[in-house]
Amino acid sequence: MAFLFVNSILSWFLKKRKHQLDLFLKYPIEVQNELLLNLLKTASNTEIGQKYDFKNIDTYDKFAQSVPIQKYESIEPLLERTRRGEHNVFWPSQIKWFAKSSGTTHSKSKFIPVSDEAIAYCHFNAGKDMLCLFFNNNPEADLFSGKSLRLGGSSAIYEDNNTYFGDLSAIIIENMPFWADFSSAPKQEIALMTEWETKMDAIVAETIHKDITSLAGVPSWMLVLLNKVLETTGKNNILEVWPNLEVYFHGGVNFTPYKEQYKRLIPSASFKYCETYNASEGFFAIQDQNNSDELLLMLDYGIFYEFIPMELFDGENSRAISLENVQLNTNYALVISTNSGLWRYLIGDTIKFTSLSPHRIKITGRTKHFINVFGEELIIENTENALQIACQKCKVEILEYTVAPVFMEGKEKGAHEWMIEFKKAPKSLEDFSIHLDNVLQQINSDYEAKRYKNMTLDFPKIHQSRKNLFYDWLKSERKLGGQHKVPRLSNHRNFMETLLLLNEKPSQQS
Repeated sequence: MAFLFVNSILSWFLKKRKHQLDLFLKYPIEVQNELLLNLLKTASNTEIGQKYDFKNIDTYDKFAQSVPIQKYESIEPLLERTRRGEHNVFWPSQIKWFAKSSGTTHSKSKFIPVSDEAIAYCHFNAGKDMLCLFFNNNPEADLFSGKSLRLGGSSAIYEDNNTYFGDLSAIIIENMPFWADFSSAPKQEIALMTEWETKMDAIVAETIHKDITSLAGVPSWMLVLLNKVLETTGKNNILEVWPNLEVYFHGGVNFTPYKEQYKRLIPSASFKYCETYNASEGFFAIQDQNNSDELLLMLDYGIFYEFIPMELFDGENSRAISLENVQLNTNYALVISTNSGLWRYLIGDTIKFTSLSPHRIKITGRTKHFINVFGEELIIENTENALQIACQKCKVEILEYTVAPVFMEGKEKGAHEWMIEFKKAPKSLEDFSIHLDNVLQQINSDYEAKRYKNMTLDFPKIHQSRKNLFYDWLKSERKLGGQHKVPRLSNHRNFMETLLLLNEKPSQQS
């Protein structure tokens, strides 16, 4: 009975929201341009608005000419003033929430502003749209007959000068409406526990006897949780624990390396996977088709998008283009202006468009996470695709990996050095390495040119790590759980050298 009531409300909302979706699908450029002007008008009397004369900006071209592209370091002083309690600096409403992000390559924390408008009109709307699109594609779905298992990060909230900071997941949970908390598990006090390993045990204890119908969280950490569920229950697969499980909503890291493991844990051809693209800075895209790896760019969440072709990327000195001028299959750095007061902010992600009607994208990596020491222009999309193919050919599975350059020294040529933790190791690491190298050459012509007859790049050097190497590193850095990720590609050797040393020590995990 409760499900029928909730389902009828959802059906009503879906029909109402479908009209709004159709609007930005049909008029994407107009919707984005109107959104930009509304953002500028709203913030025109802020300190930033007056500095850049927002009142007299009435076109995108004027906006791009007047307001500089900025990285976090450029706006950090303004953010710190706001964190100390100043108002109306870059957004008119009081900013009391800050999403703490340590990034993936630096230990220094970032504090990303999260306005009340962003919580309501971006993050909460995205959550509703995620469900609406899923139900639209799967009308037989019965999610609300059970609960959604949500797995957030280190969810403690800290107060500082009457402002609050923590993981984005903690901020969302703190502001969640009662009905959403009612339909979710674990309960709030467990979801907000700080110590990661204790929280995992508590989540398992609470949820293994509940009717879980959906999962939501980062793939790497959800995998840890699901394996712990099987370890605790002694079951062979997750459907023996939660037989009504229907869908996994995932995001945060590339799902490709984990897909086969999930298929074994959840052995059902009808089980659905739905990807989302969200970050501390905003919620950007949702998978709107079943069995697809494309994401629909959401154009009416209070975020104005710009794009920098990576072949012309020069940090804050780059020239960006608007949605109107993007092209298919071009690697772009993402620039955003938001209803939290980020203006022409270089988020650090790279994407490419797979469709222009509607605007669908794939995430290709990070502006800082690539290797181009030798002109090979290796990006995360290359390594993820190559690993998937090599794993299929060699019938292996991986848990985590990272890649670093081996710099030229004397007459020694350069190379790429890999550290890979396998769940199912190859019978021959050499054969696996050959397949991986061959696929990389097939999908990246720059890499192929540098590998030609070993003229610039030697054959890759691949290490098979000990068990729990990457987990131990994350734990040592206090980065267990949530959005924390293993750095995939680096132009330096710092991370690799740390792992090589750590690999010689026994794991602290049982």
